[in-house]
Amino acid sequence: MFEKAFKPFLRHHMLQNIIDPIDQCVAYHMSLVKERYPSGKLDVIYDYELHPNRRPKVLMQTAAHVSGAAYYYQRKDIPQDPWGSKKMFGVCIHPQFGGWFAIRAVLVFPEIQAPDLEQTLPLDCLPSQDDKIQLLEHFNFNWRDGKYRDVLPPKEKYSAEQTLYFATPPAERRKLLELHGQLHPSPQC
Repeated sequence: MFEKAFKPFLRHHMLQNIIDPIDQCVAYHMSLVKERYPSGKLDVIYDYELHPNRRPKVLMQTAAHVSGAAYYYQRKDIPQDPWGSKKMFGVCIHPQFGGWFAIRAVLVFPEIQAPDLEQTLPLDCLPSQDDKIQLLEHFNFNWRDGKYRDVLPPKEKYSAEQTLYFATPPAERRKLLELHGQLHPSPQC
């Protein structure tokens, strides 16, 4: 996504100051998808969209799980978990990408009916309870170091440039893009 969609998007589009560049890129590409369905209705719900009560419009990791795209590992996957009363958040792992992916949008085709469509279950790609415990602990206690992403060795992961971009605090990402020549510096007022 970073090299094939995001960087070309930056080269060919003006960014709006208040919108995240990744969000703008995803919205642009989803608009291209919508153009392919001119006769049918297609709704796109983005990962950043919230209801007025500040709750997400879609739980993206749950959507990935129920669609069969990635397995959403949660505390309930550990029959006798070791965490007591600690709050533990779940995380999706993909059989090919491990934790090196993001769920940016959900496409909803409200006019399509498929009563015979069989649900594709996600692949439980972590073989042992210890792997699942390790995943949840890495994600909940040290997510910034990214070790949770490699609990399942990925076949493909983010490039060094993409890893640096997402490791950079959001407020500093625009400067990073300018420094690497991917954006022209913001005009000074």
